[in-house]
Amino acid sequence: MKIGIIGLGLIGGSLGFDLRDCGHTVYGVSRKESTCQRAIERGLVDEANMNFESLKTVDIVFICTPINKIYSTVKNIINDLSPNTIITDVGSVKTPIVEQCEQLWDNFVGGHPMAGTAEQGIEAGQKNLFKNAPYVITPTEKTPKNSIKILENLAQSLNSTVYICSPEEHDQAVAWISHLPVMISASLIASCLGEIDRNVLILAQQFASSGFKDTSRVGGGNPQLGVMMAEYNQKALLAALQAYRQQLEQVIEKIEEKQWQSLERLLTKTQAERSRFIH
Repeated sequence: MKIGIIGLGLIGGSLGFDLRDCGHTVYGVSRKESTCQRAIERGLVDEANMNFESLKTVDIVFICTPINKIYSTVKNIINDLSPNTIITDVGSVKTPIVEQCEQLWDNFVGGHPMAGTAEQGIEAGQKNLFKNAPYVITPTEKTPKNSIKILENLAQSLNSTVYICSPEEHDQAVAWISHLPVMISASLIASCLGEIDRNVLILAQQFASSGFKDTSRVGGGNPQLGVMMAEYNQKALLAALQAYRQQLEQVIEKIEEKQWQSLERLLTKTQAERSRFIH
């Protein structure tokens, strides 16, 4: 199969690595000539250039740009594609992307490989990034069934676990387990920085170890990505934040009123239920 990848950073580059290993021919597109050359040198792609003309013969195009560039990228490439070409994306928000893009291109299939690291750019691509990770496909009633199957087969070839759901279900689910944690983690760091006693703040920074590292990790990620999560998934994220605030207020009340048994019941429940979220 001939596969196009637009955007050769962590996700695009890693897709290129693994899809080539599966025997596909990969054509990369980037805004910079130096990135194109480096992608070829690293073996991420078979060919790479700065324009979309190389995508004329591909069977499927993966758009691996930031969320706010997906729609404009689809708009810019459709005149260069065969009518049978499948377009898919890797964005972490699906409802607005799918709604907009399927109006431009009938053969659009929303997708979200849920894997990553803190690294960015052309050097971040790595093999087996998607192994055992969820790959979510978010079709609508308009999405061609055969195109869904093709993307599903490709995702399975990456050794990903494929899930199929609506764009709306996807967005509410990731609001809970991805977007909400970013905002909570960022708020944790910001709260610590609000300590007015300089000596205490310095001690906190010196004492911080694995617990703080784990809970603050996603709050120290890419700021632009965090803003795009909030902007494009505003409704679902706000619902999650409001529910979290209510839960936090209940914890505050238990501590203020010394309801230690009630607090222990909550912590016992969360201890037991955490395993359902960790695979």
